[in-house]
Amino acid sequence: MLPTPKKYFVTAASAEGKSFLTAFDNALLKARIGNVNLLRVSSILPPGTQYDPGLVLPPGSLVPTAYGYIVSDVPGETISACVGVGISEDTFGVIMEFSGKCSKEEAEKNIENMVKEAFATRGMELKEIKIASTEHKVEKIGCALAAVPLWY
Repeated sequence: MLPTPKKYFVTAASAEGKSFLTAFDNALLKARIGNVNLLRVSSILPPGTQYDPGLVLPPGSLVPTAYGYIVSDVPGETISACVGVGISEDTFGVIMEFSGKCSKEEAEKNIENMVKEAFATRGMELKEIKIASTEHKVEKIGCALAAVPLWY
């Protein structure tokens, strides 16, 4: 059985690269999660998980992460990625991810609506939303990424 994460942070970054994969990797590095192995998870923040914006992840670690990203090779195109963490008063939280060909503001609005819907669907009271987002205008090959890494 895997342990339940106890800490998290929200992050977003964008970058260019010479290929789709290196653009993605460069965005990961700028987001402070480029030297770990991401284990993609769905969207539940465990109960009692503490927000730690200065969290440093050990290189090479297996890190449960909810993330969204978009890569484009269309010069001049605007791409964005956003994550939102909905926090309840006394139980688990909900994480939502979004990426698309839109502005940062549009991405944030989508995330806010998604978090509110997730809480309403569950019949839970939303106490707070933490958001991280980025917008990128593609030069050659660009990536916009937003993530919520979870840690022990």
